[in-house]
Amino acid sequence: MEVTWSGTRVLLVQGDITRQETDAIVNAANSSLLGGGGVDGAIHRAAGPKLHEECLAIRARQGGCPTGQAVITTGGNLPARYVIHTVGPVWYGGERGEAELLRQAYTNSLRLAREKGLRSIAFPSISTGAYRFPIGRAAAVALGAVRDFLDGYPGAFAEVRLVLYSAADLAAYEAALQALSGEGVE
Repeated sequence: MEVTWSGTRVLLVQGDITRQETDAIVNAANSSLLGGGGVDGAIHRAAGPKLHEECLAIRARQGGCPTGQAVITTGGNLPARYVIHTVGPVWYGGERGEAELLRQAYTNSLRLAREKGLRSIAFPSISTGAYRFPIGRAAAVALGAVRDFLDGYPGAFAEVRLVLYSAADLAAYEAALQALSGEGVE
């Protein structure tokens, strides 16, 4: 499924984030930046040791990455040239600002990609695995953040891709995209 917002093609696809041929992929990282399970572990394994070394250097400089913020490294052995690491919130029921922190994770990743002059970026579904953010709510927040950013920076990207690992996650994002876009969704 795809839509065009402010001159940018926004795609929803089912697939593996580590195989995306975009300028950057986004890593749903933990604040240590040292890899973990899920998307984070898969990206670290696929990228190889150079990614780990760059993350260690970032930790030495700034002590990790706070929730909602983003940092960038090269892509190592990945098809993508860069990895933008962002830390999404753990879900505690929605009363601790989780939606705003998730929105910031997407917005700050897009901001960093734009500052680097990147033209294409692929996101996973941030915080919906081990961090337990409900997928339907996360999809609405993610797509709203992407649309709002693109509205503020028309033509900033050629393509923003949301890569969902499972068919169920893809269906949740498709429903959120239809609700957000209304007409014009292909």
